[in-house]
Amino acid sequence: MKSSAATPDHVLGARAQGDGTSFRVWAPAARQVRVELAGGSGARRNSVPLVREPDGHFGGVIAGIGPGALYRYRLDDADSLPDPCSRYQPEGPHGPSMVTDPGAYRWRDAQWQGITLAGQVIYELHIGTFTTEGTFDAASRELPELKALGVTAIEIMPVAECAGRWNWGYDGVLLYAPYHVYGDADALKRFVDAAHGLGLAVILDVVYNHLGPDGNVLASYSADYFTDRYANEWGQAINFDGPNSGPVRAYFVGNACHWIGQYHLDGLRLDATQSMHDASPLHIVAELTASARETAAATGRRIVVVAENEPQQIHTVDPQERGGHGLDGLWNDDFHHSARVAATGRHEGYFHDHRGHAQEFVSAVKRGFLFQGQHYGWQNQPRGSQVTDQPAAAFIVFTQNHDQVANTLDGRRLTRLTSPARNRTLTALLLLGPQTPMLFMGQEFAASTPFTFFADHVPDLARQVWAGRREFVAQFEPFASAEAQALVLDPAAESTFRACKLDFTERATHAPVYRLHRDLLALRRTDPVIAAQRRDAIDGAVLGDDAFILRWFDAACGDRLLLVNLGHERRVSPVPEPLLAPPRGHAWRRVWSSDDPAYDGPGITEPQVADGWRLPGESAIFLRAEARVEPPETSQDAA
Repeated sequence: MKSSAATPDHVLGARAQGDGTSFRVWAPAARQVRVELAGGSGARRNSVPLVREPDGHFGGVIAGIGPGALYRYRLDDADSLPDPCSRYQPEGPHGPSMVTDPGAYRWRDAQWQGITLAGQVIYELHIGTFTTEGTFDAASRELPELKALGVTAIEIMPVAECAGRWNWGYDGVLLYAPYHVYGDADALKRFVDAAHGLGLAVILDVVYNHLGPDGNVLASYSADYFTDRYANEWGQAINFDGPNSGPVRAYFVGNACHWIGQYHLDGLRLDATQSMHDASPLHIVAELTASARETAAATGRRIVVVAENEPQQIHTVDPQERGGHGLDGLWNDDFHHSARVAATGRHEGYFHDHRGHAQEFVSAVKRGFLFQGQHYGWQNQPRGSQVTDQPAAAFIVFTQNHDQVANTLDGRRLTRLTSPARNRTLTALLLLGPQTPMLFMGQEFAASTPFTFFADHVPDLARQVWAGRREFVAQFEPFASAEAQALVLDPAAESTFRACKLDFTERATHAPVYRLHRDLLALRRTDPVIAAQRRDAIDGAVLGDDAFILRWFDAACGDRLLLVNLGHERRVSPVPEPLLAPPRGHAWRRVWSSDDPAYDGPGITEPQVADGWRLPGESAIFLRAEARVEPPETSQDAA
């Protein structure tokens, strides 16, 4: 397979080399492209023309220009623009680009070999609100604590350069440059290096389905970057398959390779791949995934590529030789939606088709997705595709993430929407299940701080974004009233952004919740049956709308049993459910309970009683099958 980005990623953009800097940019409609130097280290000329190549690229080398030099491109007689492949924008997307030396950083992770998805515990965070300072370097300080918690992979929300002083990151416009508010390129490298030194992987969320509304210069270089052939709810769709789409594909494929190669990242999370429209024989998702893997493999590393895909197109995780895109995993909204409804009892808006009943959780554990082609009332059409032999690790499950926390009226976290006991129960299901679990920053200590939508835009655009946010949350009936709409926070207000910053003192003040997560992750890591992540070795049974059991079968290590009750206390007697029977010659022994007082629980009760089972209300209990020790025979018995 030949990639659109077969050439090294430094071919586009500015690269310091020897006693000068090479420049290269694609601007097929331009007659002339000039590099305008704006000062900086070694700047000797003000404006230098580049040489046009037959395919619409312009390139050249300017002697005496080195790292730190600031520059823009001028196309014909138009305004000067930043480099679409800029490696750093010290003044933001409207300022000049900076020449960098990608080889200057001295990595310390030579022994790091990357990751596979199996065995990972993902922790999603937003650099700007994870710490008070909101920088890569500040985030690095917290990595040892995440390691101690039991996290194995950090997933950072998008960091591509965008406009404003704060942003979620999904408004990126200069995709090769890290957001200058968080720090420069070396700061991001220090973060990744520090993570690898602790045995933590780093996955980057990237957005290849649209660009942000402020500072997007791609169309000024070529109208062919975008297309009106496909609908896109966030702006113009990217032209991956139309006329002159080859260099467009190369730009995005090269970007994926850039992050993996230059920053030693361990993987990518692709945002909303259903909006990466492509009718080409080789889909753009498949191409950039394969190219990113090749980039990592060149340095002896393995990476993972996962995606958000609202229609749940399971073929995306199939190997390319089977017609798939070769991804490692997909976010599982079905699991979240059922958990959210079970936690709150409400199913307005896009929770419309979920009820949070026991059968949904049993099916999610065994089958991956809940909707695999059935009618989906919220969209009035079939949704999903059939799951077959895809591994459990390919389904990334969560009870909170950036979208789902923010898609409330005021960014309330799940712990404020349900009872502590029910939250403990759902946490146990999340962290002991066979899929790949993901936590959202602060979830592990029941952060009291909200996480709302924020984006710092110029006034006219900010008003439009705020109006759009109010319209979006109005799909949830309680948020549609005039009174509720008046409470939707202004995304452009600094107070909205600052309120979302975590308070790490809550690790101590909310210690029982923190201990719950640490203990469950330790159990997940050390119990060989749970760690195997085999959904084919799990069965489940429904004991009522709110109660169910999961059973892991393992002849070598012994079976495991998880009792889950999201409702009132339940008695099971008689016991006509074979999954509750221990293996022959064995008995069930309780290993863990969500009712442990160490987690602020009411106290542990044994679930097995003389005439059956007792499931305490809003609780989860984990048991292990152990060989039954028979009492020794007495002489009278022997006689």
